Amino acid sequence: MDMLQEQSHDHHSTVGVEHGHAGRNHVSMIADFRKKFIVVLALTIPIMLLSPMIQHLMNVEWNFTGSKYILLVLSSIVFGYGGYPFLTGFIGEVKKKKPGMMTLIAIAITVAYGYSAATVFGLAGMDFFWELCTLILIMLLGHWIEMKSIAGASRELELLVQLMPSDAHMIMGEMIHEVKTDSLKEGDLILIKPGEKIAADGIISEGESYLNESMLTGESVPVKKLKGEKVIAGSINGNGSLKITVSHASKDSYLAKVIKLVDDAQKTKSNTQLLADKAAFILTIVALTAGFSTFFVWWLIAKQPLPFAIERMVTVMVICCPHALGLAVPLVVAISTSLAAKHGLLIKDRTAFENARKVTTIIFDKTGTLTFGKFEVSRIKSLLPTIDEKELIRLAGALEQNSEHPIATGVIAKAKESLSTLPAIGNFKAITGSGVEADIEGKNVKVVSPGYLKEKQISLPENYAGSAAETIVFIIINNELAGYISLSDKIRPESSHAIQTLHANGIKSILLTGDNAIVAKSVSDELKMDGFFAEVLPDQKLEKIKELQGKGEFVAMIGDGVNDAPALAQADVGIAVGSGSDIAAETAGIILVNSNPNDIASLILFGKATHRKMVQNLIWATGYNVIALPLAAGVLYKWNIMLSPAMGAALMSLSTIIVAINAKMLKVKAAS
Repeated sequence: MDMLQEQSHDHHSTVGVEHGHAGRNHVSMIADFRKKFIVVLALTIPIMLLSPMIQHLMNVEWNFTGSKYILLVLSSIVFGYGGYPFLTGFIGEVKKKKPGMMTLIAIAITVAYGYSAATVFGLAGMDFFWELCTLILIMLLGHWIEMKSIAGASRELELLVQLMPSDAHMIMGEMIHEVKTDSLKEGDLILIKPGEKIAADGIISEGESYLNESMLTGESVPVKKLKGEKVIAGSINGNGSLKITVSHASKDSYLAKVIKLVDDAQKTKSNTQLLADKAAFILTIVALTAGFSTFFVWWLIAKQPLPFAIERMVTVMVICCPHALGLAVPLVVAISTSLAAKHGLLIKDRTAFENARKVTTIIFDKTGTLTFGKFEVSRIKSLLPTIDEKELIRLAGALEQNSEHPIATGVIAKAKESLSTLPAIGNFKAITGSGVEADIEGKNVKVVSPGYLKEKQISLPENYAGSAAETIVFIIINNELAGYISLSDKIRPESSHAIQTLHANGIKSILLTGDNAIVAKSVSDELKMDGFFAEVLPDQKLEKIKELQGKGEFVAMIGDGVNDAPALAQADVGIAVGSGSDIAAETAGIILVNSNPNDIASLILFGKATHRKMVQNLIWATGYNVIALPLAAGVLYKWNIMLSPAMGAALMSLSTIIVAINAKMLKVKAAS
């Protein structure tokens, strides 16, 4: 029974809709196994006392008129009530044409019960009702313990679901009304009191406070939020009181998207999972074949008594249940996906995450990843006598109003220092990967990168590059180069540490940027990176990745998910950097909530740790079966070494619990 799959299907992706259902369902299943275990334990005691074999071993005789029928009735209750989960599971596997653990257990207990019932009516030799009951008892105990041990596998996801408050304080005129969070829509105004959870993504319209976003982004330090800044649903308010204008309905919130991503990723099967599923199916066929073969060898060839042959068959089938193998990977998947989400690593594609361990080269987009992405204008230079610097920044600022790029933000900020309003624009167009253009006051104006000038074979001005850390954009008016604006962006202090961590793990880092070679070399040298590609357009980024892949490199690309979409799609592992609600980067397999480069190193290390756990679990699960099967079949019978069905069940349950505990020891370690 793939408990994890059952759990994941019960999860609700949208926040505010019965999000406690899955947890309650799993809790009730644990309680059900516990109840069945207690009932079967109570019935097993009289069954063992009435069993002829146990009486023979104890050298007593407690038989009385009708005792064998009482034994049959009690054992039938154990078989029907205690064996119910396994029998119904068997029916489900048969319907899906996927024999597995339930098939093996159901056949084993049915054969044991059927043979023992026949002995009551004189149709066979000695029964083994007591072995049937202890087998079911231990299987129930194993499932109960195992389910308790894996109950935390999706607990991180449950915690994410619980982050969303069920009610919100909606401001309507002078009145405040209590409304359901899932009824909020774009434009609603809500009040967040000190210490409360933010009920919806939105913009602060009044007030300021520190917000704790650690459960959403992994950022442990509270973040100061001022009027006009974005807030994320589920983050916890500090001491300030906030009024927030809702930016979209709760089902479209960042948290809802995270929960859906985690849920989808937990359901998605990666290559390792498919391999484990195939191995589990093969093991089931091997167990069925080995079980029946064991029976015929002992009964027909070795001429052993029928009860002995059946007992060997039952033990083989039970001990070879592929439960640990079937659980080995999905449990690690569930834990790793939800743990990663807590640390701001959103896994959309399980295969991409698994492949992170193979990465040999990481290509970094510079702006906002290795640098802060907050540009300030350092120089404005006019190249035409008819246009002064003030006019240059006025036109550039007007054009950049429609862009959210960090360079645009820097240009607009500078323009607004001296101008209260910027001119209107028309026919606005983005020049893919190179800049923007529009009509302003009858002129066609473009703000473009150095790469655009090279592409159009426009001569670059002499000595245009100032300090190495500057980024430069050129202004073209009516197809004539009018001037340029230099902006500077600081390197993040964490960047150097992240590059060192990658180097320590044998991973090369390369800078890929649309900036000029002087800026690129400056950043690359300062961070001790392995190289750089400068003045590269988006379509050329894709070619650079292909070039590296052609040399045998396994490439990860870090980009913003918009301009870098083709490159992210081409890379072996595409990692998009997003923040707030902007997490739906379609071409990336993994999304980093923060732009912290240390998260990239943590992601690679976590990918390796996750794969190690999967391999450890698979080795344990298969190795256990390789050793246990011959013992169960009785190859050491000559030396009086044999496993009983109950012992087989105990070992099988133990192996599953070991796999579960090993998976739960998985942790996200910060890059160090």
